[in-house]
Amino acid sequence: MKHLTPTRIAKITGGELVGDMCVRDIVVKGAVKDNREVTPSCLFVCIRGARADGHTFANSAFEEGAACCLAEQTIPNAIGPYVLVESTLEAVKKLGAYHRSLFDIPVIGVTGSVGKTTTKEMTAAVLSSKHKVLKTPKNHNNELGVPLTLLSLDSSHGAAVIEMGISESGEMSRLAEMVRPTISIITKIGYSHLNTLGDLAGVLRAKTEIFDFMDSSGLAVLSGDDDLLWEYDPGMRKVTFGLDERNDFRAENISTDKMEKVLFDIVHESGRFPACIPSYGGHLAIAALAAAATGRALGLTDEEISCGFLSYLPVEGRANVRETGYITLIDDCYNANPDSVMTALESLSALPRRRVAILGDMLNLGGLSDSMHREIGAFAARRSIDCLICCGDMAALVYEGYTSSGGNEAHYYPDKEGLISAIMGLIKKEDAVLVKASHGMKFEELLPVISRLRE
Repeated sequence: MKHLTPTRIAKITGGELVGDMCVRDIVVKGAVKDNREVTPSCLFVCIRGARADGHTFANSAFEEGAACCLAEQTIPNAIGPYVLVESTLEAVKKLGAYHRSLFDIPVIGVTGSVGKTTTKEMTAAVLSSKHKVLKTPKNHNNELGVPLTLLSLDSSHGAAVIEMGISESGEMSRLAEMVRPTISIITKIGYSHLNTLGDLAGVLRAKTEIFDFMDSSGLAVLSGDDDLLWEYDPGMRKVTFGLDERNDFRAENISTDKMEKVLFDIVHESGRFPACIPSYGGHLAIAALAAAATGRALGLTDEEISCGFLSYLPVEGRANVRETGYITLIDDCYNANPDSVMTALESLSALPRRRVAILGDMLNLGGLSDSMHREIGAFAARRSIDCLICCGDMAALVYEGYTSSGGNEAHYYPDKEGLISAIMGLIKKEDAVLVKASHGMKFEELLPVISRLRE
């Protein structure tokens, strides 16, 4: 971290520096909340979690090389210095905001109801053709993960791409106050977290809080295929992307080569250029358009953007394809909402083989939950998914929607145990099998079982 020491950390957070004063001015580099991720001279942030209390691992962090801890209670027999604060979460947010303010580089905030992580990874890949890029690791897109990511900025970085996920009104403001994006990408206004945000208008209001923390000279990169975003005025320059011809950046001639790559042309005001994404899913073209628009805004050439695409890699749990030797398994089980499930089914439907979808409950949909689950089943039938396997309480409505819409083969299991016991008889050799549900369903527990299937 740039210019951060235990003394400075105490001043920024309003905390009390406790321990060896001889190391009060040591330079602190990076921050983690897991003692297994400690790096030399880092800050270890003690967080009380549902399963463990980080304070109990403070001395272990010191032994692994942490320079300082951030704590909200006294650490007994501490073997290193720590800053005692009222709330470690609030303190690390102050540190993240302060540290971000030290850097005059492009900072790209990525949000939306679907495709945030893919767009973050794609944008980072594009910008990496010209800069060293800091990006949000994994899914660390909340009020703890975002400041920890910002605290990893150093003088070698030429840009940062920060994913920003929310579930309630006001949360985006708290994130954006730390991130202060120079460019913001919004992928889509969709049906997610309706239990707290109410409806699409509520989702729009919550997501666009990001613009309250941007300078008027900033740039909004918005999905022009989304009518709400097409009509939205962010109060700054706006560039749109999507498949519709009205967009500033659009994709044409999208095709897939087996499950190994997506090919298409990107068209913008200055011309067109071919693009290749070495991964599965036609939906990647949309994320690539947002990345291309961002890259062009930051001075990258079409050739540099194309080169960046080639380094894209999917994140675990998000349309990650693996060949088991028996089937093709599409691991997309990290999370799900109606928009992301439809996108996953669309990509699955394009495959020239028997297509199997294992779908679970989509959580936090409020009063629209029943109708949305039924619609997913109907959509799967319309997309000619050959076999639909539903698991979970609400997934019964997906099954109902599929069968009532003329779907081919369907199976329903109330729980994962029942599904696991039956799964060998449901999946055939050379099937393409999609696994998708909300994170709370823990469908990742199915993956080892499916991976071991054989004749």
